[in-house]
Amino acid sequence: MLGRRKLPIGIQTFAKIRNEGYYYVDKTPLVAALAEGGGAYFLSRPRRFGKSLFLDTVAEAFAGNRLLFEGGARAERLGADPQAAARPRLYLADHWDWGKRHPIVRVSFAEGRLERRAQLEEHIHAVLEENAERLAVPISDRASDVHIRFQQLISRVAERYGERVVVLIDEYDKPILDNLTEPQVARAMREGLRNFYSVLKGRDADLRFVLLTGVSKFSKVSLFSELNHLRDITLSRAFATICGYTEYDLDSVFQPEFAAAAEAGVPLERETVRRWYNGYAWEGEPVYNPFDILLLFAERVFRRWWFETGTSSYLVDWLRSRGYFTPALEQTFATEQLLSAFDVDHIEPEAMLWQSGYLTIEAAIPSHRGVVYRLRLPNQEVRSALNEALLTVWAPPQVNALANAATFAVYDILAKGDATALRDHFERLFAAIPHDWYRKNPIAQYEGYFASVCYSHLASLGVTIVAEDVTNQGRTDLTVQHGGTVWVFEFKVGEGQGAQEALAQLRARDYAAKYRNAPGVNQVVEVGVAFSPRTKRIAGWEVNRIAVNSAG
Repeated sequence: MLGRRKLPIGIQTFAKIRNEGYYYVDKTPLVAALAEGGGAYFLSRPRRFGKSLFLDTVAEAFAGNRLLFEGGARAERLGADPQAAARPRLYLADHWDWGKRHPIVRVSFAEGRLERRAQLEEHIHAVLEENAERLAVPISDRASDVHIRFQQLISRVAERYGERVVVLIDEYDKPILDNLTEPQVARAMREGLRNFYSVLKGRDADLRFVLLTGVSKFSKVSLFSELNHLRDITLSRAFATICGYTEYDLDSVFQPEFAAAAEAGVPLERETVRRWYNGYAWEGEPVYNPFDILLLFAERVFRRWWFETGTSSYLVDWLRSRGYFTPALEQTFATEQLLSAFDVDHIEPEAMLWQSGYLTIEAAIPSHRGVVYRLRLPNQEVRSALNEALLTVWAPPQVNALANAATFAVYDILAKGDATALRDHFERLFAAIPHDWYRKNPIAQYEGYFASVCYSHLASLGVTIVAEDVTNQGRTDLTVQHGGTVWVFEFKVGEGQGAQEALAQLRARDYAAKYRNAPGVNQVVEVGVAFSPRTKRIAGWEVNRIAVNSAG
């Protein structure tokens, strides 16, 4: 096993990683599989999952830069610097036709923000000219439409080099996503991109390989109507780990980092790493977000690294405007059609959350309607950070300040199973909400508001939460586990007798049964809660405490 290497934080250039002593998780078996399997692909993954690095790896392979994929003595024989050659040899070194080189056309919308259709056109013109200059082919001037110049670029490059062209497009959807708060601008961007991308379908004879990557998959009736020839590998099991790190990667490639952390007296316990950062899944093996893992190794501190780098305030405000029932984050269901229902004028919450990486696929369930996906939050980082962000718009600032001040007290309350103290805590939270705030904020008018505040507050603490059953009618069975205590809640909107009904439901369903012999569980506290729509307060709080015989 090689020793420690440099951490490639924010590096998206394959050559730099290979030549300058950085860690690299070998994704080249998937490059070979894509090249062998067909010609045109689309891949959706959330931000900061390594899409740009994968595209650059593909580019170097098709350009025939074999040296970058070699390591050790073979790399030295090909002319690599001995220090740079001290790197692992990659799969593609023995599984690629290095005698054939293909010209590469690269397009990226990753940098900057385009806020007008004219800026989009200007950006595309500049990208086409850069490619034409690098590949030494003439294209018409800017008086021509971008789709005409793109056609010329592809056909003339293929003619000049006598090989079909590889086209790689990074962040294909960013000009639209950057303008979702301005639908008219977003529509104009969509039409401009549709005109540009239409070229790819008509130039098939000149194209060897096409790969578009982005965050979102727009519906087939909008942008994708011009890209319906692409094979969408977003939910392909064969490519589930195309971006991100697997458990095996952490145990092999990054084992030196775990050893170094332990030697320095700050061990990174694998189960804690897994709970915080693993869990992103696309119908296959779950993966870690690379950005999280690399910063964890660099700082040796568990923080919300990925979430803090660019979670959109638009997403949080948009969920608020929809009156989204936040306990549904723990478990919700969606069809493949719903997950793809993403367009400027029609975005479903499940599609927005899944494509952004805040929900992930837990299971694919066959049904008479086709496959239905069960979705959930991927890990502790997303659960606590997203709910903390939601709580800032679900409740006024004084409530958030009160919740933050009482955080450590709530941990102790949950661990001890002190139901009276927990009720007092929530009563203080709701009492801190001015009556005028309810009147001015539509979010406070919908039936599930009270349960959403309670759920988001508890979820933001980072304690273990499991949704047993979720509906959008203002009621949820929610399980919270902390210390040796398991709490099972049923929330209802109504007056005092609603709490008794809620507790009766809990006892009838007997959720406590699964914990009676669970390791480490000492007691189960069942709580039926009723919220009054009249007083905006807790109207009833009924408790049943069950001592269990723990197997641990």
